[in-house]
This record gives sequence, structure tokens and C-alpha cells, in this order.
Amino acid sequence: MTSPAWRKSSYSTEGTSAQCVEVAALSNAVGLRDSRQPDSGHLTLAPEQFAALVRQIKNLV
Repeated sequence: MTSPAWRKSSYSTEGTSAQCVEVAALSNAVGLRDSRQPDSGHLTLAPEQFAALVRQIKNLV
């Protein structure tokens, strides 16, 4: 099994103390984790759940 390819938001800046969420495509799911604590586990969402979360976040802005 290969490790997921985690990626940060394009809004994230390297070398800052800003907290960031990382995302990875998993088998039939989307993984979310804290970039400051990558070894502490991740949240797994179905693609539909991830899409709904993104919609809700966009509505807050």
C-alpha cells in the first residue's frame, strides 16, 4: 500500500505559523489532517461529504 499524497491549500504559506489543513485522495474517500500534527491521524470523508463541507465553508465567506 502506498502512502497518500497529502497537499496543502494554495493559500498556505511555507515557513509561517499559520495552521493549515491538508487533503489527500484516498481509495473511494478524501482524507483531511492537521498539517502541524500529521502523525496524529486524519478524518476520512466520502467524496459527497467532502463536497458538502466545501460548500458549507464557501457559504461562510
